[in-house]
Amino acid sequence: MNRQGYNVAGFVFSVVLPEGADAGRLLPSFSPFAVEEYDDRMELFRMDAVRSLPSFWPGETGIEDMTSDMGHVSLSRTSDCYIVRLRVTDSSPVHVMAMSADFASAQADIDWNDRNVPAVLASLLRIMYSQAILLHGGVAVHASVISDGDRAYMFMGKSGTGKSTHSSLWLEYVGGTSLVNDDNPVVRTVDEAFMVYGTPWSGKTPCYRNVKYPLGGAVRLVQAEENRFIRKQDTDAFSVLLPGCSVIKADARLFDRLCETLSGLAVSVPVGVLECRPDREAVAICRAALENAGGNPSSAGVWINME
Repeated sequence: MNRQGYNVAGFVFSVVLPEGADAGRLLPSFSPFAVEEYDDRMELFRMDAVRSLPSFWPGETGIEDMTSDMGHVSLSRTSDCYIVRLRVTDSSPVHVMAMSADFASAQADIDWNDRNVPAVLASLLRIMYSQAILLHGGVAVHASVISDGDRAYMFMGKSGTGKSTHSSLWLEYVGGTSLVNDDNPVVRTVDEAFMVYGTPWSGKTPCYRNVKYPLGGAVRLVQAEENRFIRKQDTDAFSVLLPGCSVIKADARLFDRLCETLSGLAVSVPVGVLECRPDREAVAICRAALENAGGNPSSAGVWINME
């Protein structure tokens, strides 16, 4: 069996590939997270990507159809599994994944002749991983993350609001900062502290760093004519965090676990909304607000933007 293991944000999982397949070539962004030996009991899930699956399951009910950076994705369910169908372009073949209801295992039917197979594998693993970690206190967030070496800060916002642009402004104007992830970091608790991790998924920016930092703040960006930071607390902070998190909302158990994690995050980490222009003043205002809120960025500090 050609199986490759990975450790992302402290969660171990593996994928079974065709004999002779090169995991490094098929999943290049996963290479920094590869692990060769581990106890199978540590596995969060295993995805068998060498399967033949039916085109339809008895009792299958549709949940959602959407177009995203992954392509066209449809989600449906039966009494004991979720079914994902992914097509990168209108002319591409359809790839299918069946995820067990407890997200401990998945089976994928891949058309290996598709030139988009590397992107398909990465996307299917992202879908499976983002749901499986919810049951263990982890959350995949649509965000851009920067670090000052001591802490990380998350910039959130809808696509097109300037998360990557704002991160680049921090890199330009705040010394000692670095990019952790530019699209899909993971947040989880470790010893009662919230940490943010780099992942193999970073959108259009090739930033695949196997690193972690204490989370020093989470800020939602909103484009505006003037720069203004608005601190959010309690339920308002929760409302700022929720829209950027990956969850199958129709699954009450997953959604409840997400809400539990975000409730803790909302009272533990400074959260706010930055109405802003893409300029240096926005960086200065946000940094000062985080410092006053308890983020305490150092003189070389940094913060984050989530979505």
